[in-house]
Amino acid sequence: MKFSEKLKQPVFWSNFLKVALPFFFFVTVISLLVNSWTLLASLDFSGIVAQNFADGKWIHFWGMKFSVSIIYGLYVTHKNMK
Repeated sequence: MKFSEKLKQPVFWSNFLKVALPFFFFVTVISLLVNSWTLLASLDFSGIVAQNFADGKWIHFWGMKFSVSIIYGLYVTHKNMK
């Protein structure tokens, strides 16, 4: 079945969400741990906000994770559906 035909099936989108949402959560947690480990360990939430989200950094932070999660979700769902 072609990818465009799979996109028209409602089960494709439910499977996509089952893959993409946990992946998005996982990537976000790992990214925060890697980028802000010392700030997380000291519970300095204002430092985490300043390092990851202030001055327009939130666009790159969330945009990359959102884009990668969509691509990964589409790929995995497409490969696993028959």
